[in-house]
Amino acid sequence: MSAFIQQLPALIGVVIGALGSYLAITRGDQARFRREQAARWEERRLTAYADYARSLKKSVTLTYRVAAHLGNDPHPHPLSPEEAEPHMAEAAEARDPAGEALLMLGSPDVVERAREWVVAVIEMEGFLRDRTHSPDTWSALLQRQRTARERYYAAVRSDLALPPGHSGQWRLAAPRTP
Repeated sequence: MSAFIQQLPALIGVVIGALGSYLAITRGDQARFRREQAARWEERRLTAYADYARSLKKSVTLTYRVAAHLGNDPHPHPLSPEEAEPHMAEAAEARDPAGEALLMLGSPDVVERAREWVVAVIEMEGFLRDRTHSPDTWSALLQRQRTARERYYAAVRSDLALPPGHSGQWRLAAPRTP
């Protein structure tokens, strides 16, 4: 029995070492799982944010084209309201599922900025449904939409801890005259 007692400290050391290794590995795995899970949710949020922006931008592009047909916008590819109507309906329908994903996954600030943006777009669509010819009013609606879009993207970047980005307003060079 004295041999057992002599080896008991070594045996206790092995048991403590094994228990310590088990706890360290378990904690490391838990931390890695949490990091991976957070990355997956962040990726899903980014996808929801981008899908919503893409669906809304489709509506915006159609409004530019219809506004050009009505003489309110300089878009180079005008589209009559009659030709645009099925495309506008399709774009509006595409916003619904994208909006639902945004509501489920988005932060409250991003969802609020998305609401502001879509309200501006809906007002643009209403302006065009009335077939109004007022370039000044259209310009104000357009600026409101651009500001709402910029605020949406800023909220998305903040939520995803991304650096500040571009405003999305492109300055085009003045056309050259020969």
